[in-house]
Amino acid sequence: MTCPLRYRLRAIDKLPEPPNPAAARGIVVHAVLERLFDVPAGQRTPDRARALLRPEWERLLGKRPELAALFPQDTDGAVLASWLAEAEQLLEQYFRMEDPTRLEPAGRELFVETTLESGLTLRGIIDRVDVAPTGEVRVVDYKTGKAPPPDFEHRAMFQMKFYALVLWRRRGVVPRRLQLLYLGSGDMVTYDPDEADLRAVERKLRALWAAIQRAVTTGEWQPSPSRFCDWCGYRDLCPAFGGTPPPYPLAGVTATTTPGSAAGDTAADTRTAAARATRPAR
Repeated sequence: MTCPLRYRLRAIDKLPEPPNPAAARGIVVHAVLERLFDVPAGQRTPDRARALLRPEWERLLGKRPELAALFPQDTDGAVLASWLAEAEQLLEQYFRMEDPTRLEPAGRELFVETTLESGLTLRGIIDRVDVAPTGEVRVVDYKTGKAPPPDFEHRAMFQMKFYALVLWRRRGVVPRRLQLLYLGSGDMVTYDPDEADLRAVERKLRALWAAIQRAVTTGEWQPSPSRFCDWCGYRDLCPAFGGTPPPYPLAGVTATTTPGSAAGDTAADTRTAAARATRPAR
């Protein structure tokens, strides 16, 4: 929805994006907040969270050694120390927004999947799911950036409604609350969905998938310039900025009636779902 061309380059061409310090910091902060709930409630302190930062960075680096390129000239470790200090600030902000000693999440980094009546499979990974003693469900997502202006807030909330739809179709219960925690600015954005909201999301997803299938066939993945272009790793390949995309890898593909899959979470999950979705068309 943000940019069809970026979707193509990421999900179909599978071009890697250059390492990004902010994105890598977000991954590490998410990992710390996930592991924080592994320890007893009374030990979930800011000091404990800070102590988890460097080990989680080293764990990520072991999985993705290309991230070492983020600090190429950091001979004395000062740049990495500054980067970790910024991550510490995000964690300190988290403790100002919530008290983790009072929470016992029902799910963390929870993989969810459901298949709609249309045959379209939805899948994603939710940062956190809380379930109250009375059964109400709260879906929580951590954002390490700042809260967007009201005109752009709907983009992030659509992701949350996607999760809510999957949970509703899978469990038969509409989540009571959707909650976004913007650690970069200390803002908490909440929304209480109902069945009408989620049915509207389902209709939009069906239309979106139909548009993706058409684009797979035609090869027409147009760029959609916006302020998000400043953070796009594919900017040099974008015609809107004088670039040229690589040859379309699915030229000559004929659309199929296979419903396919759509993912509503991280870039990695989106790539996986899109690859599976385009495989029948190949």
